[in-house]
Amino acid sequence: MYLVVVVVVEVIVVVVVVVVVVVVIVVVVEAVVVVVIVVVVVVVVVVVVVVVVVVVVAVVVVVVEVIVEVVVEVVEVVDVVVVVVVIEVVVVVELRSSS
Repeated sequence: MYLVVVVVVEVIVVVVVVVVVVVVIVVVVEAVVVVVIVVVVVVVVVVVVVVVVVVVVAVVVVVVEVIVEVVVEVVEVVDVVVVVVVIEVVVVVELRSSS
């Protein structure tokens, strides 16, 4: 009878140890899965932020290029107007001085 009790207790201990090991393995696997999911989410967020920054920088560059082109055009027009005004002043001065 004593031998049967010892065997039953050993079987119960083995079953409990196996159950504990399985539970620990499941918890560790779930933790690893959660960590992997968090890492993937962080990577996706970082990629989205980088893409948004690149798009914003590209838009700013295009806007600056357009502004520079407009300023260059305005400067060219102002140069032409200044030249015309100077020519007119010179002509008026020449006409006044000759008369």
